[in-house]
Amino acid sequence: MSADAQTHLPYYGLLAEFESAEAVVRGAEKIYADGYRKIDGFSPIPVEGLDEALGLHKNRMPLIVLIGGIVGGVGGFAMEEIANVFQFPLDIGGRPFNSWPAFIPIAYELTILFAAIFGVVGMFILNGFPMPYHPCFNVPRFEAASRDGFFICIEAADEKFDLEKTKSFLRSIGAKGVFEVQP
Repeated sequence: MSADAQTHLPYYGLLAEFESAEAVVRGAEKIYADGYRKIDGFSPIPVEGLDEALGLHKNRMPLIVLIGGIVGGVGGFAMEEIANVFQFPLDIGGRPFNSWPAFIPIAYELTILFAAIFGVVGMFILNGFPMPYHPCFNVPRFEAASRDGFFICIEAADEKFDLEKTKSFLRSIGAKGVFEVQP
């Protein structure tokens, strides 16, 4: 589906409500196995296995935190090296100017600081925060997602999406309610 066609869709997708955490995981597995890829799950509690069932296997957070740690460690060590060796070299007790064991505490602390900062910023970016509005909010029943509801949304932008076929498919896999999501 072209990007231009996606912007003019009369609906965002379909939202299916399931009875329990186990039912939403089974439903997500069937949805993914049937070939849908633009899907998302919503629940009031963390549901073990839901991310795998939705096909969300790739997690870039460890790489982002590693890059932040490397930037902090190398940056801290370079900062001390430049200051103590090139800009203000002081001969203290006959030690060499680049006495790297003295640089370890600050480089270590900057490693931790930058890893944490990159982790928090990366989490916000990857989670799409801040997101004050989502099209699923237009479905009145969706407010149960913060109390006791378990939902899966299939976006209309999915290649396999067909309104009537997808509705009947969601009902056939055990959804207790299927709702059209307006953009």
